[in-house]
Amino acid sequence: MLTGRNAEPADCGPLLLSHAGLGDRRSGRQSAPRQYRTVTDMPATDETRELQEQQAAAAAKRYRDATAEREVIEDKLSAGVKYPDSPQAIANRAKRLLDQGGVPPAAAVESIYAQALEGPETLERIVGLTMDLQPWSFLPRGVRAGATVARISILRDGLEQPHATGFLVSPRLLLTNHHVFPNAETARRCFLEFNAQVTIDNARDTAIRYEPDPDTFFTADKHLDYALVAVKPAADGRLPGEIFGWNRLIIEQGKIVVNDPVNVIGHPMGRLKEIAVRDNAVVQRLEDFLHYRTDTEPGNSGSPVYNDQWEVVALHHQGVPNTDSHGRILRKDGQPWRRGIDSDDTVDYVSNEGARTSSILKHLAALPLAPEQRALLAEMGPESGFQQEFAAGPVETPVATASPPQEAAAVVSPSRLAARASTAPHIGLRAPENAFGGRRHLIFLHGRSQHGKDPADLRRRWTGGLNHGLTRAGLPTVAPENVWFPFYGDCIAEAIGQHEAIPTSYADAPAAEAYAVESVNGTYEKLVLEAAALNGMPQNGQPVNENLGSTLVGSLQGALSWLAAKTSVDALTIATIFRDVDAYLRDDDIRTDVLDCVAETLPPDGELVLVTHSLGTVVGMDLVANRIPKGTKVTLLVTAGSPLGMDAVYSRLIPPGTRRPDTVMNWVNAWCPTDAVAIGCPLERHWGKLTEEHAVVNASDRAHSIEEYLAHPEVAKAINEFLRQSTQ
Repeated sequence: MLTGRNAEPADCGPLLLSHAGLGDRRSGRQSAPRQYRTVTDMPATDETRELQEQQAAAAAKRYRDATAEREVIEDKLSAGVKYPDSPQAIANRAKRLLDQGGVPPAAAVESIYAQALEGPETLERIVGLTMDLQPWSFLPRGVRAGATVARISILRDGLEQPHATGFLVSPRLLLTNHHVFPNAETARRCFLEFNAQVTIDNARDTAIRYEPDPDTFFTADKHLDYALVAVKPAADGRLPGEIFGWNRLIIEQGKIVVNDPVNVIGHPMGRLKEIAVRDNAVVQRLEDFLHYRTDTEPGNSGSPVYNDQWEVVALHHQGVPNTDSHGRILRKDGQPWRRGIDSDDTVDYVSNEGARTSSILKHLAALPLAPEQRALLAEMGPESGFQQEFAAGPVETPVATASPPQEAAAVVSPSRLAARASTAPHIGLRAPENAFGGRRHLIFLHGRSQHGKDPADLRRRWTGGLNHGLTRAGLPTVAPENVWFPFYGDCIAEAIGQHEAIPTSYADAPAAEAYAVESVNGTYEKLVLEAAALNGMPQNGQPVNENLGSTLVGSLQGALSWLAAKTSVDALTIATIFRDVDAYLRDDDIRTDVLDCVAETLPPDGELVLVTHSLGTVVGMDLVANRIPKGTKVTLLVTAGSPLGMDAVYSRLIPPGTRRPDTVMNWVNAWCPTDAVAIGCPLERHWGKLTEEHAVVNASDRAHSIEEYLAHPEVAKAINEFLRQSTQ
């Protein structure tokens, strides 16, 4: 059993603070609060009320802190802007709608292009199609989604009482709120009812009961207010998801934009299943939460919040109460609400709030999980970001450093091999030589900052990202044990530590200054300043100073700040990535160490599909030009998030320049415009014609992530094409 970082032992009744005073959707301005029924018929303990009020206070603070941004949104709505969101968010949304078939038939989409429109206006029109015009599938897909929703009841004082709502997110996992299941003991006192609804003829359907199984899996988090619990199988052994289906949670961005409609399915007041559709819209998107106008009542806690394509965008948890400058909850008459005196339906609610799906998935991904628990999460499917291979439990086959492949041994320094074998905790992973039906091999070559990590876990993550893209492209997936995974993370960390120790006097200096101290020939500074210049930073006309004066340090800090502001990568990450690229390019000993380490885990012959990322694209280019075994050719080289378009990089390759190695038959490059490391892309303007080059949109907080790159169907499709074609 797992508990979240803020899980609290407390009894928990139904959430009472879950109304919203709804505004006019067309203008975005708040109108007079709607009238709600009294809700005191759903009891709660003092402990429960305290937990609920903590959630209400937190939601109110988030709402209050976001006032300035919300006023800008409301002004845009009043001015007739239909989707007052960022251009990037609208582009992500339009792309997902087109990729997933979420818009009406092609004829409707083609009508958009019948007139000359600018790019942003076209994207907004595509998104707009989903608001006013729905395909017939909207209704049956809603029915399918609704089947996954269960009423949660609790046993209290010998009586079964309606408690909240939950919904299936895998064949055996149910998602609800932390304040509904704050701990495993509360979950054990509850039961679930699926089909608690009326039929098409308004007759009461036959509810089917299941029990939570927190002993198999349970975790809860107070901040995001979610609880995830396993469900016991039925008497015949069938899991609930096998009968009712489940919601595929999606970590990818683009599921919703501001003013998009949302739909909520739940059990308000413990009644039979109900749905709130239309006259509902997203008001504001925060880092971890969505604010939206939607009719809800107590008992809706734990309901799924859907977009019009029936993708879960949030977990509903809380009405947002209006508060005064002191943070006190206000009644509808403007007076402070009094606990124990005023009823809950006197509270002035200004919005509803739900935890974003992507935030919940990211929190789950960061939990320390046992393999069997990760296997349960993997059952949520590839779009959740969890790897399906956890369920299969692949057996990893490490490379035996004492007997590397004969061809690779010819290019490895024996002294370095012996030294590294005694100190490095992790080594590369081999794959069966016949994994893809012959002489074709799939190799992943990682980037920087992987030291101390488990190569087996990294290989699973890479494969999971690729399988996400393959699944989206309708292609067969890849088993992680069939992938070669050279690992040089510990090697380069050890080499940089040995050769590039930061002087003690600079131990507390900013990152840019400390890394500049390391870079005695100025390569690091040139990388940072060139990247900033390529990304449009105004230049003052002064040459790069290779001394550690205040002018240089100020320029570096300014360049890093510029890159961080213009891309989706933070300044420290950019600084450390370029530090490692610099160390590799300018120090022959480090370069040799890394190439030797990679060569230990290469197939002895055959055709390679070499997928590289970040610093790995630089290492890969040196590798294919100088170090692959004789008789081997690179059928496909994939570079993702690559700095190979920067002069400070390609001028220091071996050999220098932009001549594609003869061993590379095909080259596919993928780059994200908000990835600071790929700032020199597209590569074709430097390297000439590539087989394919794709500008992709990665999640805003994962712009440089290899899993994001591989999850794009166009990237995965290219890998599949060259991996599975018959060898000559």
